[in-house]
Amino acid sequence: MLLATWNVNSLLARLERVTAWLERRRPDIVCLQETKCPDEAFPRQALLDVGYHACTSGQRGRNGVAILSRTPPECVVTALPAAAEDEDGQSRFVSARAGDLDVISVYVPNGQGIGTEAYFYKLEWTARLLGHLRASFDPARPLVLAGDFNICPADIDVHAPEYYRNRLHCTEHERRALRYLEQWGFVDALRHVRPDAAGLYSWFDYGAHSLRKNEGLRIDLIYVTRPLVDRIDSVEIDLDERSPKRSKTKPSDHAPVLMRLASAS
Repeated sequence: MLLATWNVNSLLARLERVTAWLERRRPDIVCLQETKCPDEAFPRQALLDVGYHACTSGQRGRNGVAILSRTPPECVVTALPAAAEDEDGQSRFVSARAGDLDVISVYVPNGQGIGTEAYFYKLEWTARLLGHLRASFDPARPLVLAGDFNICPADIDVHAPEYYRNRLHCTEHERRALRYLEQWGFVDALRHVRPDAAGLYSWFDYGAHSLRKNEGLRIDLIYVTRPLVDRIDSVEIDLDERSPKRSKTKPSDHAPVLMRLASAS
């Protein structure tokens, strides 16, 4: 099974790239973030034409998450439990059962700046996510949590750790939120297979030749619970899809991350 996560930075703007990538890589399940379109405008038919069903939680112009699957997703939840009463109504969470696997796609808030209201909302949102996991899932069962976390787990995941130290995406408070997820029962899939590999980044600024220089951040993550760890065959970051040479359509500033799981014994 091949599972991917990808912040597409506007699905409608990059639909041609996305469908071409789906046909080329043929993943079984894809978690999307920053779809930036309301549910009624989601291009379901275009995705179905290349073999994918979709469950979505979207909004116009910003945020938005989705799960694509070769089989129709079931048991769909489109918001964290408290989100229905949130004034902001930000679409950042969707979960579903795809085949025999429970999958969650998240777009963690950026945070904007340390000490801002948006930063504290980011920390509150991740705490709410953890609370939902504790209430609704069992870490002893197979579960995938994937998405754009807007947090670099450690200095090895940053091209310039000294520059980013105590800056947004790399503060101790943000990283602690990821450690809480790991304490609950998640394992960072990429670090499980490549624990000491440096220079592995999924986000690159559009300017300053960041991609060519490999100056990026690893903020797009795939977490799995322990029952899936032994099934991880490989994890890769598809930098080819981040390249502007792949298509006439401008790429997302994020590259897809893919995990291959061996069949359950």
